[in-house]
Amino acid sequence: MLFNGRLFNELKSVSYASKLGKSDAQAAAAAARREGFPARTVIFLDQEQGGRMLPEQKAYIYAWVDGVTAGGFRAGIYCSGISAAKEGGEDIVTADDIRQNAGARKIVFWVTNDACPPSPGCAFPKRAPSPADSGIRFAEVWQYAQSPKRPEVAASCPANYNPDGNCYPPGIDVGQHLHIDVNTATTADPSQGRTP
Repeated sequence: MLFNGRLFNELKSVSYASKLGKSDAQAAAAAARREGFPARTVIFLDQEQGGRMLPEQKAYIYAWVDGVTAGGFRAGIYCSGISAAKEGGEDIVTADDIRQNAGARKIVFWVTNDACPPSPGCAFPKRAPSPADSGIRFAEVWQYAQSPKRPEVAASCPANYNPDGNCYPPGIDVGQHLHIDVNTATTADPSQGRTP
């Protein structure tokens, strides 16, 4: 399950961001229960903005993680695994920044890194790459190709994208326009939401 996170401009202050994170976590847990997901299912927070998280963003994220956990679910974060900037010679990677400041919180990471390398581009190898191959050793899910191809990131990827810049599933007619993002995971059920 994926829950849309908030953009920085929606987070007015650390205090407001904390309250909003808690409220959004309660909404995510309620939606998961309503949809029939069992307890301990991982709900991923979609954190689209990258780089070093600002205090308001951290307040929101960690309040959301705590709220989802308190609601009987497991918290995950979908975020960037690509270096966003260098500060004082240090690479700033969103996934690292969130994890390094999470304290004892247990968070499942779904990272996106469509830069080649490490991404194989729009490929479907018989042996799927490991999420750790993304460059984030603790990642449990890795989105390694996006549709459309992002030229500013994936320019050096193999020529295995469709000429329109999208990725299509094998065996599906391109004319159906079913373009996809490609992910790999440590398990066939990354959210662990299937009932036993």
